[in-house]
Amino acid sequence: MRVVIAEDLALLREGLVALLRENEIEVVAQVEDGPGLLRAIAGHEPDLAIVDVRLPPTFTDEGLRAAIEARRRQPALGVLVLSQYVETAYASELIGENTAGIGYLLKERIGDIRAFLDALERVAAGGTVLDRQVITQLLVPREGSEDAFTRLTSRERAVLELMAEGRSNTGIADSLVVTPGAVEKHITNIFAKLELPACDDDHRRVLAVLAYLRVARWRRT
Repeated sequence: MRVVIAEDLALLREGLVALLRENEIEVVAQVEDGPGLLRAIAGHEPDLAIVDVRLPPTFTDEGLRAAIEARRRQPALGVLVLSQYVETAYASELIGENTAGIGYLLKERIGDIRAFLDALERVAAGGTVLDRQVITQLLVPREGSEDAFTRLTSRERAVLELMAEGRSNTGIADSLVVTPGAVEKHITNIFAKLELPACDDDHRRVLAVLAYLRVARWRRT
């Protein structure tokens, strides 16, 4: 796997480089701003870009904008966005209509090295990884809302959060201390309540999260 890192904090950037190289992941470039990210991607054509949402000069959404533009130029590029805070608007905008090869994690997740490396591998392979806290915030019912998500039970929401992390049914069962059969039942209920079309179950897992992201974005417009 060939990776580009866009992070303005030198200490964190160097720490990421060291971590990846220790795990035999090639870091082909490291930059500190959006334009640098686009140049690095054009020059190195990496498999994955790790990008901070907030980069110089304004430290608002430069990293996100650069990531979106990078995906436009190189659709097969995997993008794992790191953020200090839960910023659901940014998560929604990044995912847009294409969930393949997208990840959005809080920086604190880097501390769990195995989980972080697993997230990198899944995103680089075309999977989708969303931080559980992002999904938790998205699933908070809005006042007056009547959409399908308000009909999910608390346990179904917990299952959806873990689905968004890319957990298998067995992993979800272990986390919630229930049987795999119970997890399958909850997932079936989620698909039914969200009226997701019959298709590959792995794809429907992504659609379940994406459906809410679209609803959340629509409400903000």
